[in-house]
Amino acid sequence: MTFANNRVLRDVAIEVRPGEIHGLVGQNGSGKSTLAKVLTGLYHPDPGTRVSVDGTELKLPVQPREARERGVAVVHQSLGLFDDDTVLENLRIGRHRASRVLRRIDWKHERAQARAVFERLGRDIPLDARVGTLREEQRATVAIARALQDATPGRGLIIFDESTRALGRPSLEHFFRILDDIVQTGTSVLLITHRLEEIIDAADRVTVLRDGRIVEMGRSVEGLDEAALAELMLGTTLTHEVRGHASTMDAAARPITVAGLHGGEVADASLQVRPGEVLGLTGIAGSGYDDVPYLLSGVTPPAAGSLTLSGGELGLHSLTPGDAIAAGVVLVPEGREHAGLAMGMSVQENTVFPQTSRARAALKPFARSEERAQVADWIDRLDVRPPDPSAIVGTLSGGNQQKVLLAKWLAMDPELLLLHEPTQAVDVGARQTIVAAVRAAAASGRAVIVAGGDENELSLLCDRVVVFEDGRVSRELTEDLTPENIVRAIYTQQGRSRLRARSTDPSMNEEEKKEQSL
Repeated sequence: MTFANNRVLRDVAIEVRPGEIHGLVGQNGSGKSTLAKVLTGLYHPDPGTRVSVDGTELKLPVQPREARERGVAVVHQSLGLFDDDTVLENLRIGRHRASRVLRRIDWKHERAQARAVFERLGRDIPLDARVGTLREEQRATVAIARALQDATPGRGLIIFDESTRALGRPSLEHFFRILDDIVQTGTSVLLITHRLEEIIDAADRVTVLRDGRIVEMGRSVEGLDEAALAELMLGTTLTHEVRGHASTMDAAARPITVAGLHGGEVADASLQVRPGEVLGLTGIAGSGYDDVPYLLSGVTPPAAGSLTLSGGELGLHSLTPGDAIAAGVVLVPEGREHAGLAMGMSVQENTVFPQTSRARAALKPFARSEERAQVADWIDRLDVRPPDPSAIVGTLSGGNQQKVLLAKWLAMDPELLLLHEPTQAVDVGARQTIVAAVRAAAASGRAVIVAGGDENELSLLCDRVVVFEDGRVSRELTEDLTPENIVRAIYTQQGRSRLRARSTDPSMNEEEKKEQSL
């Protein structure tokens, strides 16, 4: 597979067996998403490529309609949803059934079909809601539901390209129970993910891509752990990620204070974070922790609450994003594709956009030479690849897009840095870079609040973690911030369970298999 003389995939051959979950992993830019797009007809492969499904060879380039007829369904990394349309319209587009007499869409039938697939996923999402108003987890659920409704028992292939990245733990566990039911009928699943835990826990075999080539094909996951899998991806021994407290945190410094916060799922929350500290917010889906960054940054107007910075108190009820930025509060949001970056603009334009807007408002033009020097510095600091300020952001891998998004707001030198799932859907190398950059921001005296559902991310980043329950802070962890302790605080006192108990596991007795099928 070649783009502008740049070979993205080289002699890639992959076999997904009937009735298996086959993992596909690799660093950002290794070619995983490109392969998924070739299989579904979005990209045209080079001559000599062959694609077959259930023994039938598809004509190339693959036609999306033919792929779907052969049982190939996909949930792309970008989800492929229409924000201005309703959940029902997104779910049933191209699948509508017309009435026999007037040839009009039978919306009663469409609603019944949509409700059935959401019931299967154990989710209740309003069918008439505009997709653009949904949370990222709800959007991911809609995209997954759209693919699952096309699955025909016993045939075909479903491809999930980073589509689980926004799912919280309970939704993730339920999702893999559904997948287990699907593969037991003989349908195949290709799971592309950066969450190595998903591969170890849920996949039967795994293929590893590195620089467009397969370095490990169809290896059983039995006996593999996350460290070994990461080393296969990187081609080097993994440097262990180490969490460390910000050395410059001043316990006597005046903290930034959030008081009486109400809005979204937040019922009444009060927080403190000191300069130089990284505070983590977490909880189950719907607990309110992930609303906090948007309420504090003016993106979502809260019903009540105040934020006290070094310059004084801000009333949050009337706060706009512009007001927040002017006060030194910036947000790195979840969903970089539709909320954080201008995908059709360059790395340089994205990185300096907030500063040029501020300079223009102050009638102090931002010198082009200064602009170029600053962008080059951030590209170097965050190892953005390719190191080209003129590169269009939409052409970069997900990990490099996330680095640009982080640079965009770190360059503003904020007093309070808010992040929501900052390492979501990035490879282990990019994650190490992002974690180091956030810790460096704290070490330079910034206060940082990270909202996230990834216990590994929180363990690496945070000095403290507070757990939300029913819109309020219910628990605080200050010591032993291990992933296991964070999960235990969020969900149960039992620790986390496996995502999927493989039905083919010979160690399972008949009673366990029956319980799994319930």
